[in-house]
Amino acid sequence: MTTIPALLLSALAMTLIVGVRYLIVSGAFAFATNRRNPALYRGLRPQMRREIGWSLASAAIYGMPAGLLAWGWAHRGWTRVYTDIHAHPLWWWPVSVLLCLFAHDSWFYWTHRWMHTPRLFHAAHAVHHASRPPTAWAAMSFHPWESITGAVVIPALVLVVPMHWTALACVLTIMTLMGVTNHMGWEIFPRRLVEGPAGRWLITASHHQRHHEQYRCNYGLYFRVWDRLCGTDRGLGRFDEATDGQA
Repeated sequence: MTTIPALLLSALAMTLIVGVRYLIVSGAFAFATNRRNPALYRGLRPQMRREIGWSLASAAIYGMPAGLLAWGWAHRGWTRVYTDIHAHPLWWWPVSVLLCLFAHDSWFYWTHRWMHTPRLFHAAHAVHHASRPPTAWAAMSFHPWESITGAVVIPALVLVVPMHWTALACVLTIMTLMGVTNHMGWEIFPRRLVEGPAGRWLITASHHQRHHEQYRCNYGLYFRVWDRLCGTDRGLGRFDEATDGQA
């Protein structure tokens, strides 16, 4: 197969993977939410259909550069992803995961905060905030312009950061789970974690809920570091008692 058709096929395959992953994970958490509290998403079917539509469009935008790099990794060695676990010291595995998560979080904080400037908010980010309240389907519900800012991060990181393929899989899993659980309208983690020492630095649904309530705060994705350094951390939001999932 010549290069261009192979690249297109790889991009299409990765788009399907991202889209199916979204449907499975968001669908599973939406199902769990409905079982736990059937009233939480009541009346939101039109909104959830819009979220799914925008998210599947985002899947194509995320999938295309990922597919191109997947082909380049397999055939040209473009990335720093490695398969031999002993190619780097074993301590590098967790370090590479944390490094990528922090780099992604930093990029997300500043681009997200940028998206809240009036012109960009109305042009792009308003699509995400049209979900009132957000549901488990809203994790990738972005305007295409916003999706582009998110789609470049992981491909850029694997070009420069050596990562075992399992470490990359770990990062992608955390990214997916955090994106969904932070939007599903209740707190999946126990109160002792969310309100304890770890919760002062880690973002969960309670922290991101405050962002969807007040907009001009709590911009981070995984960690509260940038919010705390830049004075944009407004603490935890609260869910209705009927929907509060903290243990």
